[in-house]
Parts: sequence; structure tokens; C-alpha cells
Amino acid sequence: MRTIIYPGTFDPIHCGHIDIAERASVLFDKVIFAIAVNSEKNPLFTAKERIDLVLGATTHLSNVEAYSIDGLVADFAREKNAVALIRGLRHVSDFEFEFQMATMNHHLNSDVSTLLMVTSENFIHINSTVVKDVARLKGNISKFVPSNVMAKLNEKYSQ
Repeated sequence: MRTIIYPGTFDPIHCGHIDIAERASVLFDKVIFAIAVNSEKNPLFTAKERIDLVLGATTHLSNVEAYSIDGLVADFAREKNAVALIRGLRHVSDFEFEFQMATMNHHLNSDVSTLLMVTSENFIHINSTVVKDVARLKGNISKFVPSNVMAKLNEKYSQ
């Protein structure tokens, strides 16, 4: 079974993430979201909430799983017997960071490769920070996130 890991914070998952997952799910037997628990970031959603949002947003994909991780992605990939990591590229400026991460992950786990997939043109302008900002300011985010995420964002920002 060919497994790929999709690491990220996913705070929250948005249509750009889902686009990458959909395309990866055709190429691999299993796509595993590795939801980072990063103590240096202050996420809006808990790790459990982010797992639930990812699973709710990908119900149409039968080969998707989601876990929270608080260690190295390279170690998680080894634990899950993954052959690759996948990351989306929105702009050329994303490449330098992703290249550094891919190189480091390969040094930490030489059995795993990193695939950089260009985000579909419809989603290049979307990132989680912008989605949260628009939602917080009561803007329409229906084109950027699935309905389960929109409902959860509206709930968070109405408190």
C-alpha cells in the first residue's frame, strides 16, 4: 500500500488543502493528514477540532485519515510506512521554504520523498490566516472553505 503524508497545521483546512488531498488520493492508496501541534503557534482550533474538520471536509475521499502529531514529520512518516510527503505550492515564494523542509526530511528519513504539487489556480489566493481574518470580520468565506469549516468558524467568532 502506497501511503503519503500531508503535513500541516490546517487551522483551518480550506479548499486549497482539499484540492491537494483530492489529487493525492488518486495517486496514492492512502492520504494521511499529519496535523501539527506546534507550541510556537496559537491555533484557533484544538488538534481534535482540526482532525474533525479535516475528516468532515474529506468525507468524499475514502482513503483519507487524519492524526495529530507533536514530533517530527519524518518520524511520523516512518511510523505510518509512508513513501512520500506532499505539500502544496501556491507561489514561487513557497518553494524555498518547502525545498528546505524536503531536504531536512530526507536527511531525517531517507526512505521518504517529498512531492511538491502546484495548487490549482482557483485556490492560489487562499491561506488559513486570510480565511480566519475574513471570517472574524464577518465576510463571506463560502468559496474558500467547506460548509463544516464555515459553520465552525462562524461559531468560534460569534462567541
